[in-house]
Amino acid sequence: MGEFNEKKATCGTVCLKYLLFTYNCCFWLAGLAVMAVGIWTLALKSDYISLLASSTYLATAYILVVAGVVVMVTGVLGCCATFKERRNLLRLYFILLLLIFLLEIIAGILAYVYYQQLNTELKENLKDTMVKRYHQSGHEGVTSAVDKLQQEFHCCGSNNSQDWGDSEWIRSGEADSRVVPDSCCKTVVAGCGKRDHASNIYKVEGGCITKLETFIQEHLRVIGAVGIGIACVQVFGMIFTCCLYRSLKLEHY
Repeated sequence: MGEFNEKKATCGTVCLKYLLFTYNCCFWLAGLAVMAVGIWTLALKSDYISLLASSTYLATAYILVVAGVVVMVTGVLGCCATFKERRNLLRLYFILLLLIFLLEIIAGILAYVYYQQLNTELKENLKDTMVKRYHQSGHEGVTSAVDKLQQEFHCCGSNNSQDWGDSEWIRSGEADSRVVPDSCCKTVVAGCGKRDHASNIYKVEGGCITKLETFIQEHLRVIGAVGIGIACVQVFGMIFTCCLYRSLKLEHY
């Protein structure tokens, strides 16, 4: 009877080992995906960060990158702990899973909270940033971001093209008789911003605030979904780890 129970316990342990190993392979790939989303946000979608008053969007992306790296390292550790049947490694693996779980929940919550606050922030700060920092010394990043924003989204000004009438750059005389930046033009050539007719600039297409808000909200949805989704998957990993740890403990005794 004792021999039967030992074989049964060993069989259960083997099944848990392979189940946890399969989970770790998928978990490693998930970590790669999380890190890729974070890097994608920072490298390709960060042009407009200088236009945002809050650093929450940037912080959320960094959390995903860190979480992705830790997930990949943890996945390798989980495989080692599983096949070597080292309970101390399983404990460390569980702690790391819990840490990653918390990081990704935080990233998801930050993305959701910022999603709700984005409209208010842009309404309060975008026009002020554009008219006070565009083409000003030390704010080259803002200038580049505004030019790209207006060209990419076919818009002019925060609310409309008339916003540029309050621009310090336009008023300073450095604009060389331009009434809007050249990036407002449908076809950009040097000095095209001197003529603000609807046939020349994005005048009737509306301002940039709504289009930037939609753009950032789409990316916040991706960041939030990835963070919360992977965190939910980790719950299964923690359950499998606890079961294997308990099984190894019973066999040890």
